[in-house]
Amino acid sequence: MKYAAARLIAKKRDGGALSEEEVQDLVSGVVDGSLSDAQLGAFLMAVCCNGMGAEETAWLTIAMRDSGRVLRHDRIAAKKVDKHSTGGVGDKVSLLLAPLVAAAGVAVPMVSGRGLGHTGGTIDKLESLPGYRTDLSLEEFGEVLERCGYAMMAPSGQIAPADRRMYATRDVSGTVESIPLITSSILSKKLAEGIDGLVMDIKVGRASFMRQEHDARALMESIVRVGCAAGVETRALLTDMDHPLGLALGNALEVEEVLRALEGRDRCPPDLLEVTMALAAEMLLVAGAAQDRAGAIAALEQLWDDGVVRQVFAHNLELQGGDVRVLEAPDLLGRAPVVFTVEAPCSGYVVDVDPLALGEVVVDLGGGRASKRADRFRPQEGLQPVDPHVGVVLACVLGDEVDAGAPLAYVHARTEAAALQAAAKVAAAMPIGDERRSRGPLVRHRSG
Repeated sequence: MKYAAARLIAKKRDGGALSEEEVQDLVSGVVDGSLSDAQLGAFLMAVCCNGMGAEETAWLTIAMRDSGRVLRHDRIAAKKVDKHSTGGVGDKVSLLLAPLVAAAGVAVPMVSGRGLGHTGGTIDKLESLPGYRTDLSLEEFGEVLERCGYAMMAPSGQIAPADRRMYATRDVSGTVESIPLITSSILSKKLAEGIDGLVMDIKVGRASFMRQEHDARALMESIVRVGCAAGVETRALLTDMDHPLGLALGNALEVEEVLRALEGRDRCPPDLLEVTMALAAEMLLVAGAAQDRAGAIAALEQLWDDGVVRQVFAHNLELQGGDVRVLEAPDLLGRAPVVFTVEAPCSGYVVDVDPLALGEVVVDLGGGRASKRADRFRPQEGLQPVDPHVGVVLACVLGDEVDAGAPLAYVHARTEAAALQAAAKVAAAMPIGDERRSRGPLVRHRSG
């Protein structure tokens, strides 16, 4: 390192702001190992306690981005725009959104993560499609993007390697929750994709990373500010995660829900449709492919209704090695051997659908990973495998009226014992009462 690490750490500890050159030097030390684990932990704790200014956070983000390969897609004339979600339960938006936006002429390069804890991951969902490859090389990633308008792959060790070490240290040093560090971690990888624009879906609520709205807004403002400072137009939506998104929870079950939705908007659960359209419209606005939100939504609805989105999905499926027959025969996804119906214990209204409890049921069934404190976007060697077929499919949503004995949900399990255990937890997560309740707004706030 050019500068003495101890001096830079002390400067941050005492509330000082580092220069751009000092930040770059620290990140170089992270990558080449000249910054020790103890020093990295001390620096991260100093940032966690004292924060970073917007300019300083932007310098950190750019230095982390530039620590590895930064992709270019010079042969693709279309604007390149990605979307990133902070994660939730039943969030299969990316699988619908990518072909939808690509159908509108915007290129979507998407490097996605795996599920950890109750939060599902796009890569796990994609890998439940027979034959679908997410382990593309960076060159293959660019080729698929050029040929069909979108490409989806698992994280590469060549992208933002500084973040891999920094996140691992944050995980064991109590510094995961720092907003500047979250911002630089997310954006360093996203900005390395070679994008012109980014739309963030910041989840807020019981099953989100940011449970309190003021924390979620602070993260949203930080990401938008830093993304724009790094030269990428960045917008964000704050969306609800106090309830699951859609009806299917579990990898293959969620893919089946997506395949059904591709057949027509009327086959898509209303909440999933609303969030997908809101984010997709924002992506078109960022790309300059629409003049206003209403026009963007109208164009997207037409592409969906005309079957273009399904065609783009099929093209990507073929290019990434998936079995295109699954579009006509979803049974090719496979099915868990036990499907158990959870029945309403009495008549009344569904007064809650607890997404955190239901997400944990999926994990217990084997459909997710028990760890909650690892990086979903690091290369996943040695990570616990998941069962793609287990999960829960809701038969009711908040506010629905049910009779005693009517189905509340269906548990898909590997064994009868697992199904019975899960069913009790599902019933507890979906209590019946006398009051009809309704869900609040799905899009709580927009940046700018």
